[in-house]
Amino acid sequence: MKKLILSACMIVAVAFSANAQEISQNALGLRIGDNDGFGGELSYQRALGSNNRLELDLGWRNSEHYDALKITGLYQWVWNIDGGFNWYAGLGAGLGTFDGDKKYFYDEKYDKNSGTFALLAGDIGIEYLFDFPLQISLDLRPELYFGGKYRTDNFAPDIALGLRYRF
Repeated sequence: MKKLILSACMIVAVAFSANAQEISQNALGLRIGDNDGFGGELSYQRALGSNNRLELDLGWRNSEHYDALKITGLYQWVWNIDGGFNWYAGLGAGLGTFDGDKKYFYDEKYDKNSGTFALLAGDIGIEYLFDFPLQISLDLRPELYFGGKYRTDNFAPDIALGLRYRF
């Protein structure tokens, strides 16, 4: 019986170690999406362990209606699917600032609306690691906004394509 239990434990351990994956120590690139006009984000990922990482994104927007800047930090868990594909999920928060005109914002008593906001974010996505140091990803990041008059509904789903150089 002891041999059977030991054998079963060994098989489970081998299965989990075969499924373990090595994520990149660092990845730097762009995350291109469309959430409240944040069309581009400079994105950096740093491995914290064998299957988790920290992602920092600096997003900006410059249009005729408003200028905005936000920084978001996410803690992500990464799981290997197969053949270079991984999926990941995470949670995080961020801060931002905006400056806009009264034609776009809903408060007519100010000539110009500006302020700061905070946000909470979730993240789920899939990525592919090429044989050379390039990573491509597609993710969905729902965001809840707090403070300021930046949004009227305080919720924005953000879907984006990421391209990062791994090192």
